[in-house]
Amino acid sequence: MRESWTDDRLDDLNGKVDAQHLEMRTEFRAIRGEMKDEFRAVRGEMKEEFRAVRGEIGAGFDRIDGRFDALQRTLLQIAGGTIATLIAGFAGIIATQL
Repeated sequence: MRESWTDDRLDDLNGKVDAQHLEMRTEFRAIRGEMKDEFRAVRGEMKEEFRAVRGEIGAGFDRIDGRFDALQRTLLQIAGGTIATLIAGFAGIIATQL
């Protein structure tokens, strides 16, 4: 035999549904809070890592700049020495001709 749905039974069912709905909302709110905290932590870690990577890249470019500066000094020294040698050679040729 099938039971009939009385007003009391419907009220009980309605109360159970409301309670489950409230419980779900509470749990979703808690999970949402946990996710926000985790995302905030991940963002913080990413900022720290990006800051460290930027520092490493900057240091690498500084080393490269130093090497280019040294190369430029060496090239200027070679060019200056070559010019001085050419001037001395021409001066010697002119002096022997006179």
